[in-house]
Amino acid sequence: MDSLKKRYGLSTAICMVVGIVIGSGVFFKAQDVLDETGGDAALGVLAWIIGGAVMVTLAATFAVLATKYERVGGVVDYAETLCGKTYGYFVGWFLSLIYFPAMTSVLAWVSARYTVVALFGVSSVSERALFGPECIAIAALYLVLSYFINAVAPRLAGKIQVSATVIKLIPLFVIAIVGVAVGSFNGTLGESLSAPVARGGGSLFAAVSCTAFAYEGWIIATAINAEIKNAKRNLPIALTVGAAVIVLAYLLFYLGVLGLADTDTLLTEGTTAAFDTLGPFFSSVINMLVVVSCLGTLNGLMLATTRGIFALSVRGEGVSPSTFSEVDRHTNTPHNSASLGLLLTALWLFYFLGSQFFGWFGALRFDSSELPVLTIYPLYAPILISFMIKERGTHPALRFVLPSLSLVGCGIMVAASIFRHGSEVLAYLLVFAAIMLLGAAFLFLNRKRKKDIEISERV
Repeated sequence: MDSLKKRYGLSTAICMVVGIVIGSGVFFKAQDVLDETGGDAALGVLAWIIGGAVMVTLAATFAVLATKYERVGGVVDYAETLCGKTYGYFVGWFLSLIYFPAMTSVLAWVSARYTVVALFGVSSVSERALFGPECIAIAALYLVLSYFINAVAPRLAGKIQVSATVIKLIPLFVIAIVGVAVGSFNGTLGESLSAPVARGGGSLFAAVSCTAFAYEGWIIATAINAEIKNAKRNLPIALTVGAAVIVLAYLLFYLGVLGLADTDTLLTEGTTAAFDTLGPFFSSVINMLVVVSCLGTLNGLMLATTRGIFALSVRGEGVSPSTFSEVDRHTNTPHNSASLGLLLTALWLFYFLGSQFFGWFGALRFDSSELPVLTIYPLYAPILISFMIKERGTHPALRFVLPSLSLVGCGIMVAASIFRHGSEVLAYLLVFAAIMLLGAAFLFLNRKRKKDIEISERV
């Protein structure tokens, strides 16, 4: 059995988009954005707008693609249809072995980080919250729990996604509304936006790179298009509506944070310093809602991770296609693919913690929360170009204008990543190349096996 049931409606699909993206990045990347701008709050607002514009443009473009192609791999379908089977395979391989599990592992850590803050009342930038034993243990626990829910009870996972999305908007809009109102009344917001730069050497490009992780994840919703009811109608709506909600929520949250705390405090203590201004009780409540928000994002990412290898396997590609294309008859879930996804996220979590906090891996150290973006945007480019060439029956605005704007956005994100990470880019590209070469080896072996079978059948 290699088919999945249509189980998710429009509301769940929208919540998948919003819930996968919103929930972690805005909470811990807001400080990074401010830091990279040298404390220039207004420049930080511009960085969030640019990053959001790139996401909205790409989401709108892929919404057009979603009306035309529908199988089991979302962006893999688009790559395969427009650029050929081999290219589609390498896109799927990258998503399955690097992008999905790396993002999921970081989300497990972020969820654990804010859990430690909520439970023990420590600062979000303290060593205990960043890489203490409690944080590592809780991160591992969250990975296992999210795997179990998505592998054993996929319907429950969908319901959790809807509930978590509603809950996760609460701290965003509470901080946004209260922060903007209070900051406008007492002048803090105006002072933050007009104050002299707190630290020298601010960079808009580097700040835009920081927003990449916060805005990433929307493409993951396309990985479940085969499980969305009336996907050709509902997925485009989910992508466009979801993207608009995300950008609005992020901008309002960032302004709210600036209204509650001055830039010097935010640079030193992180966004939780803004929560503390509401008092101990409300600060604790907000921190707990942030944890729920992060877990909702983790749930959505794990959903995609558990289906990554499956999407390749049903095409007869990847690691042991016959094994990882199996779907459990009781849960209608690809358990073998899910188990491999859990293993990959555990390995990426080990790498993330070791490289970022313990000084391991030497010259191969890089930030796995941001640098996979360096390669996913270039991977979009051939898809967008092929779409412009081949889709002759599509309206010119959808065929040329949207994809062209998306290509510009891809270029901005790649340049921003290189600008911010410098030499780490080379380390990442070496790891990326090694994993892609491994994928090429499996591709060769599987196609050779198919050819041998065809020859033996003819004989």
